[in-house]
Amino acid sequence: MVDKPFNSLEFSHIKKSFGRGRQNKRILKDTHIHLKQGECTLLSGKNGSGKSTLMRTLAGLIKADSIAISFNEQLLDNKKAYSFIRQHVMYLYQEPYMFDGSVRRNLGYALVRKNTDKIKQALKWADLEHREDTEAKCLSGGEKQRLALAQAWLKQPSVLLLDEPTANMDKHAKIRTGKLFAEFKQRGTTLLIASHDLDHLLQVMDRRLILENGKLLEVEKE
Repeated sequence: MVDKPFNSLEFSHIKKSFGRGRQNKRILKDTHIHLKQGECTLLSGKNGSGKSTLMRTLAGLIKADSIAISFNEQLLDNKKAYSFIRQHVMYLYQEPYMFDGSVRRNLGYALVRKNTDKIKQALKWADLEHREDTEAKCLSGGEKQRLALAQAWLKQPSVLLLDEPTANMDKHAKIRTGKLFAEFKQRGTTLLIASHDLDHLLQVMDRRLILENGKLLEVEKE
């Protein structure tokens, strides 16, 4: 079933707490989110509201107390659900991890087999051609984000989860990154972006959700 073309991925009855006894704190309270193919959803919320917890839970990096996952409106058992997530969902941290070595070498890790032409295309796509021989760990925060996006461009996930991707960027870099997001959408990639940077994401955003008191609320379009 999970080999069918991707149309939608739905997470429901998401609950997550940390701590025990009186120290127990419920972060996510029986909430749900429906991600559709080629759609960009902006996730907002106050600092500490649980946005990163939610994103990492959806990516399978944090185990939820309870969760139900449906692919193309068909409920999956946990084994199939997390198999799909491992293969088709990619999560990018606010501060992407860089391996030792050049930008070009880091891009190579995104491919099962080395493909020089693909790497050159990714460098051009992310405007990193002039940095291909630079140590990846020496890049600026914005350049590291673009490198991480270029890795995602090579991997072609069905769903891309991004945690504050423009936090370390100047205005020019934010505009450039917004264009990259638009190109992901044109490919049919589903985007979920946790960010406070509403101004630079309005053009690419299809809908906006706010995480408040452990639940997701949809903001109506003006």
